[in-house]
Amino acid sequence: MTDATQSGPMLAADGTPLKKSLARSLRRRKLRALALIAPLLLFVLLSFVIPIVSMLFRSVENGIVSQTLPLTVVELQKWDAEGGELPDEALYAAFTKDMVAAIEAKEHTKLGTRLNYEQTGMSSMFRKSGRQIKRLDPEADAPFKEKLIEIHDGWGDVDTWRVIKTHAVPITNGYFLNAIDMQRTPEGAQAQPEDKRILIKLFGRTLFMSLIITASCILLAYPVSYLLANLPMRASNMLMILVLLPFWTSLLVRTSAWKVMLQQQGVINETLVWLGFVADDARLVIINNQFGTIIAMTHILLPFMILPMYSVMQTIPPYYTRAAKSMGATNWTTFWRIYFPQSIPGIGAGSILVFILAIGYYITPEIVGGTKGVFISNRIAYHISSSLNWGLAAALGTILLAVVLLLYWCYDKIVGIDNVKLG
Repeated sequence: MTDATQSGPMLAADGTPLKKSLARSLRRRKLRALALIAPLLLFVLLSFVIPIVSMLFRSVENGIVSQTLPLTVVELQKWDAEGGELPDEALYAAFTKDMVAAIEAKEHTKLGTRLNYEQTGMSSMFRKSGRQIKRLDPEADAPFKEKLIEIHDGWGDVDTWRVIKTHAVPITNGYFLNAIDMQRTPEGAQAQPEDKRILIKLFGRTLFMSLIITASCILLAYPVSYLLANLPMRASNMLMILVLLPFWTSLLVRTSAWKVMLQQQGVINETLVWLGFVADDARLVIINNQFGTIIAMTHILLPFMILPMYSVMQTIPPYYTRAAKSMGATNWTTFWRIYFPQSIPGIGAGSILVFILAIGYYITPEIVGGTKGVFISNRIAYHISSSLNWGLAAALGTILLAVVLLLYWCYDKIVGIDNVKLG
């Protein structure tokens, strides 16, 4: 009787098979856990994933030309852009019909703005021509070629039609080419004119200065973090308050204060002149250049380096150094061979944090950097808020993101991301 009972499936208290009951319980726990993290997942999706995907798409999206001038784009495929001759009457007729529809929908100015990114003057040409083209009848006012050239000389320029044809593709690499000082042409990718090559220089300057700022923060933060971790509690707490004090002040206020201090008539120069270190007619130029940006950003980002270092140093057992000294090691040997290797994870965590923050900063370089100390992020902000060239801004942002991920990957291969600790 007992053997027969035990040979069947094990049952739960409610009479259901134990295996089925456990599976149902696990499923409920997973659903409950998912419900708990659902708000966080939704927040990350809305504030992080969707904006990045939108940025990536804007960097290649180019549907405005083909959507606004569908008939013209078809005719442009038949035209030899390298022949040096103007398109035939059929293309001008198609363009007139497309333009009349675009003017009624008030889309021609947007098209002109888009093409103006590639060739200066296109925006004004579309805007001025629109007032007269809307009076034309696409069914009766032929020949359109002569009429359009009379309206604006630009319609008789081969380069105008070459630009329209080149950028009529729905998905383009033009923004990325512009982001690396190149341009899309009918003959393929070509370098920008010499006077327009600035973005590669800005990328190099951004990386170089971010590395300098990170190194400066390491040099300044290490002794402060060491004191925080080794001083008595009362002194350590007071020093920690001083470290955290900048967080209680607006970033704009701190940056503006540096602008006042670094000017040739500012506090630093006035003090140096008063002490006799600098002549009154030879004041230091430490504003509106790279040096001013490095000083201001090092001060602003220094707490982000101190806190990770301090949290790691605080966990280093003090008896390691005492044991080394008891065995005859000097203070320098004890520090270099015992203490410093254990503090490297804090240096790594602070370096990653400071470098990533520095590479994307634009407020401080804009205020104290002038024309020689700005970052690529300032150019991105300009294209978003002033020129409204969001496609180029998205391409620049995508390249910057790729550079950060590449450096992060290199750091992981060389140092190991598992060695980075925050305490």
